[in-house]
Amino acid sequence: MTPPLFADPDPDQARAAFAAKPRGLVDKVTTVAEAVGRLVRDGDYLATGGFGTNRIPTAVCHEILRQRRRDLGFSGHTTTHDFQILCAGNLTGRGQLLARVDAAYVVGLEARGLSPHARRVLESGTVQVAEWSNYTLALRYTAAAMGVPFLPARSLLGTDTLTHGPAKVVDCPFTGAKLAAVPALYPDVAAIHVHEADRFGNCRFAGTSVADFDLARAAKRLIITCERLVPDAEMRRDPHRTPIPFFCVDAVCEVPFGSYPGNMPGEYFSDEEHLRTWLDAERDPAAFARFLDEYVLGVADFAGYLEKCGGLPRVQQLRRRELLLDRGG
Repeated sequence: MTPPLFADPDPDQARAAFAAKPRGLVDKVTTVAEAVGRLVRDGDYLATGGFGTNRIPTAVCHEILRQRRRDLGFSGHTTTHDFQILCAGNLTGRGQLLARVDAAYVVGLEARGLSPHARRVLESGTVQVAEWSNYTLALRYTAAAMGVPFLPARSLLGTDTLTHGPAKVVDCPFTGAKLAAVPALYPDVAAIHVHEADRFGNCRFAGTSVADFDLARAAKRLIITCERLVPDAEMRRDPHRTPIPFFCVDAVCEVPFGSYPGNMPGEYFSDEEHLRTWLDAERDPAAFARFLDEYVLGVADFAGYLEKCGGLPRVQQLRRRELLLDRGG
């Protein structure tokens, strides 16, 4: 049976949410706990920015776990450790955080291997899954950012992926050729981690952007976490380097090393040892529950998690590795 759409692609419905966003220069700086408490609701459709372990909003994912959100939809657009974190909310006896997943690349942590627990979650039959290619899932954000209900593509045609998702085959009105109609995706809420933001929500990031330009414009509510806050005058001095403008953003949270244990281009390398610890802990559900209690649920915030993982000395090592100073690392 073909999975249904998990989010309404109607741009007119989304427009009502966008119209409610403030257009003035409002100070949006807050904590991650407050942002999640105010902007992430049970039953919401969630999307995260970044790509693989690059520039992931780890602190927001942890806080969603701590606040025990339930029955979320999720966009799995090459989500590796962030998906692994969210799947921890589907641990037996602790409820169900994820209920619906649009999957392009999930479960795998690239060369590190598969997440045993994320695999258990998706194989359990308790989560609805629709399949997409990486390109078409990103194209759904593009359609939403453009304010159209779908975009045509040749991708998916002739593949089994098309039969496991809700994209439709249509006839081109100009050539008669068969095309895949890829529906717009308007997440209820998204979280994106960036290098710099000002208090109003203007953002800069470096390295691969992938889909974040469009995701920021597609999301009805957007939480930004940043490595550092900068004065708004700095953003004004170089405005062409601001791919996410303030009017897309609902909350700004300063979270140094906020992509850890993922990497941040030009800032710090991924903590491969800690990612391996996660994978090893997941092999046994009881051991994984103890791991979560110690590292995520048993600390007050992301700063507490960093301290558990080695604190400033550890992230300084990862920074040296990223900057090619730690030649022996």
